[in-house]
Amino acid sequence: MPTSSPAPSPQRLIVKIGSALLVDPSGGVRREWLAGIAADIAARVAQGQQVAVVSSGAIALGARRLGLPKGGRASLEDAQAAAATGQIALSQVWAEVLGAHGLTAAQMLLTLDDLEDRRRYLNAAATLDRLLSLGVVPVINENDSVATAEIRFGDNDRLAARVGQAAGADQVVLLSDVEGLYDADPNTHPAARLIERVETIDATILSFAGAGSGSGMGSGGMRSKLQAAQIATAAGIALVIASGKRDNPLRDPGGTLFLPQRGASPRKAWLAGRLTVRGKVAIDAGALKALRAGSSLLAAGATSVEGRFARGDVVDIVSSDRPVARGLSEYDSDDAARILGTKTDAQAEILGYAPRSALVHRNYLVLL
Repeated sequence: MPTSSPAPSPQRLIVKIGSALLVDPSGGVRREWLAGIAADIAARVAQGQQVAVVSSGAIALGARRLGLPKGGRASLEDAQAAAATGQIALSQVWAEVLGAHGLTAAQMLLTLDDLEDRRRYLNAAATLDRLLSLGVVPVINENDSVATAEIRFGDNDRLAARVGQAAGADQVVLLSDVEGLYDADPNTHPAARLIERVETIDATILSFAGAGSGSGMGSGGMRSKLQAAQIATAAGIALVIASGKRDNPLRDPGGTLFLPQRGASPRKAWLAGRLTVRGKVAIDAGALKALRAGSSLLAAGATSVEGRFARGDVVDIVSSDRPVARGLSEYDSDDAARILGTKTDAQAEILGYAPRSALVHRNYLVLL
């Protein structure tokens, strides 16, 4: 793969910081390192950039204060208690280090539902936009004190990518305890090569992902970072995976640059980046060809329905058990199942009302 050229300077930047960078092994804040990050952010703001931070660390900080085992992750209840306790400390330290440079910090706590629900997503986007336009530095974290498995991102890499979408960012930088994406595990393969530039996230790139975080302190890993890169680049946002294990890492992040793809419309980018769907609709080869040509999904090309969903819910469109598109269903799951494989002129008699123009309209559908 070609070597990278420096990523263009973004107007609006999202910086994600992992727990292993912000919290030392004893559970204390790495304040000197954090002060360096604050200085980097202040320098970028002085250059006219707008910066938001997605900061991990609340659970690790809270676990130390509460004396909880396993870094506060022994149970869901421990993690929620640790998050509630640690978030206060996390917000305070960010306010202090940014305030030292004359910057105002703001706190935003989000759950998966806040960015999966379209109305709440737009509300979060409006808040982010206003804060950034005022020169404030939003500090964002998952609301782990209330989130359960069903409504969790589970890692801040994908949260950062979704925040990048909501904020209309140009670039997302994931600072972690790894240098970037390698073609093999550098811990076990000394000759592993750092991939500096990725134009397309294909099967080969995805095969380079290992599971788990290097420190054992956080919840992410290279797999979650590549998922974040898919979300960001599909929305026309560049993403960088870089090491934060040095002072002032934002001065020259280096690492691996994932180039943005041609940006979809805001609604379609939101659809493509969703992490949850209500159901699935399987399609035949003819329907797949039509979708790729830009058509809506018609009931005639659908072969089966899975899950329970209502009209307006998000569904995956699958071919050979692989998601190929995602969109808003025009029917609930029961009615969708009733008209599978039928032509439009036969659907009124089956449904008892005038059929809609499509099962999933192309205006509310995005290819994956």
